[in-house]
Amino acid sequence: MAQPAYVQGTLDTLLSADGSVDPAAVSLSDTTFVVLDLETTGGAPDGGGITEIGAVKVRGGAVLGEFGTLVNPGEPLPPFITVLTGITEAMLRPAPPIETVLPTLLEFLRGAVLVAHNAPYDVGFLKAACARHGYPWPSPRVLDTAALARRALTRDEVPNRKLGTLAHFFRSTVEPNHRALDDAKATVDVLHGLIERLGSFRIHTLGDAIEFAKAITPAQRNRRHLADNLPHVPGVYIFRAADDRPLYVGTSKDVATRVKSYFTAGEKRARISEMLTAAVRVEAVECAHSLEAEVRELRLIAAHSPPYNRRSKFPERVVWLKLTAEAFPRLSVVRRFAEDGATYLGPFSSRRTAELAAAGVYDAVPLRQCNHKLSLRTRTPACALAELGRCPAPCEHEITPEEYDVRAALPFRTATSGDPGPVIEAVLARIEALSDKQRYEEAATVRSRLIALLRALIRMQRLEALTRLPEIVAARRDDKGGWEIAVIRHGRLAAAATSPPRAHPRPTLDAARLTAETVLPGPGPVASATAEETERILAWLDRVDTRLVETSGDWVSPARGAARFSTLLTRAESATSVQDSTVRLSVTDRSDDARSLRL
Repeated sequence: MAQPAYVQGTLDTLLSADGSVDPAAVSLSDTTFVVLDLETTGGAPDGGGITEIGAVKVRGGAVLGEFGTLVNPGEPLPPFITVLTGITEAMLRPAPPIETVLPTLLEFLRGAVLVAHNAPYDVGFLKAACARHGYPWPSPRVLDTAALARRALTRDEVPNRKLGTLAHFFRSTVEPNHRALDDAKATVDVLHGLIERLGSFRIHTLGDAIEFAKAITPAQRNRRHLADNLPHVPGVYIFRAADDRPLYVGTSKDVATRVKSYFTAGEKRARISEMLTAAVRVEAVECAHSLEAEVRELRLIAAHSPPYNRRSKFPERVVWLKLTAEAFPRLSVVRRFAEDGATYLGPFSSRRTAELAAAGVYDAVPLRQCNHKLSLRTRTPACALAELGRCPAPCEHEITPEEYDVRAALPFRTATSGDPGPVIEAVLARIEALSDKQRYEEAATVRSRLIALLRALIRMQRLEALTRLPEIVAARRDDKGGWEIAVIRHGRLAAAATSPPRAHPRPTLDAARLTAETVLPGPGPVASATAEETERILAWLDRVDTRLVETSGDWVSPARGAARFSTLLTRAESATSVQDSTVRLSVTDRSDDARSLRL
C-alpha cells in the first residue's frame, strides 16, 4: 500500500471533524479526557516511527483507566533516542507493530477529548499511522496543554512551557522522564493545574478552553465579556462605542454564538480587531426569524452607516439608466426614478456598472450616444459614430423620429418590461462576429457588457413582479416545528412573526397582518424598500419549503421575460471567472432554433 502524503497540521486543524467549537460544550469537570504521550524515533510522521504509547483516561480529577505499550517501529532506533529515553532495540523487537496497537488505542480514545503536550506532534503521528494502515481517524476534540500554558501562565511564573517545567510548577506526583506513560501521568497533573487556573479567566467549558488555547489578540481577550448574557435567538447585534455610536451591525440565527466568534482565533480581520478595541457593549435585537433579522440589519446599516460595515451602507446612492423623453431619445444615467412616463433600467450600485450596461445596449441597438439636445428643424453636425455606421445620424435628420423610435428606442423599452430577446441576440451576434475575426479581447469586453445588461434586466423584472403586489403572506416551517410568517407589502417586509409548535398558525398570521406596517405604492421597482431588502425577501420566498398563504393579486413575470436568460447569464459569468475564451454560450429564442456562440 502506498504511503499517504502527510502535511503537519496546526492546532486549529485538530479541533474537531469540522474545525468548529461546540458552543454548548459540557463543563470541564464533566469532560472525559484521554491524556496521551508518544515516544518516537524522531523522524517525520509517515505512518510509522512510534516506539511507545502511554495514555491516561480521567474525568473530574479521577483516573478511569490507563493504556501503555511499547511499539515496534519497524525501523532502526537512532542511538540518541536510546540515550534520551532508555528504550533499546532489544526492548522493541518483541513489541507489537503499530497496526496491531491502533484498534485498541482508538477504542480507548472513543468519546473522549484528546489531551497532549504539543498536541500537533502526537496527533500527527497517530493520524499518519491511521491513514497508512486503513483506520479512519475519529477526529476527537484536541486540547493542547502547551498552548493552554502559553495563555494562562506568565513568564514570571514559568521561564518556558516545557513539560518538565510545568510539572515542577504544578508539583506533579510523577516526574517526566521521556517514557510515554510517565509523561502522560505528568501531563494529567499539568492539565488539572491549568484547569484550576482557567477558572480565573472565567473558562469553565470545553469549548471555551479550546478557544482560549488558540492565539487571540489582547483586544479579543479583554472584550470577551461583551458576549455574556446575549440571547441564543435569531436577531441583529450592534457593537456600540463609548458614545453609543453603532460601530458594526450584523445578523445571525444565533446572536450569542455569532458574537462569541468575534473573540476567537478564527476572527482575523484587521478592521474587526480595530472595532473590538473601540467597542464597549453589544446590543441585541431579537427577531421573529432569520428573514426579519436580515431585513433589520439592512435597515440599521442604511440608517446609521456604521464605520466598520462595508456593504449596504448607502442604498440611496443607486443610479438608473433612463431613456429620455425626446424626439430622438438617448440613455442618461440619473440618480432618481421619477414618475414621468420615461423608461428606466436599474437600479445599479454604481455609475460604472450603469455605463457598462448602457454600452451593451449600444452594441445591440442604434441609440445615439451624444448628449446634444437635437432639434427637429435644425441639423447638427454628425460625429464619428455616424461615419462608422454605429449611429443612424438623427442629428442630420437622416432618420425620422418614428423610424428612430422603432429601430432604437422601442427594443430598449420592450427589453425592460417584456422580451429582451432581440437586444440579447444582437449583442451575442456582435460577440460572435468579433470571435470569428479572432478579436477575442474585444469579444470579452462585449461579454462583460452583456453580463451587466442581463443582470440589470433580470433583477428589475424580478423586483417589479413582487413590488407591484399590495400584499403577500407567506410561511415556512422552522427547525422547531413552528411556522415562520412574513407579511410583504409592495416588496417591503411589513410584519414578521413565528407561530409556536403544535399550534395552528392562523391566529399568529392574522395578528401579524393586523399589526403590519402600512406600505404605500410608488413608482419603480424599489419605491417602498431598497433593492437589497426586496431581494432578500425574494430569496426567502424562492425557498422550496416556503408556502404562499395569501396574495392580493397575481404574482407574475413576463412569459418571455429576462428570466429565461438566467442560464445564459450564469454561463457568461462562469466564462469570465475562468478567463476562458473558448466557452460557448447559447441562447434559445424558439424551441427549435438554438444558436451557439463562442467567446
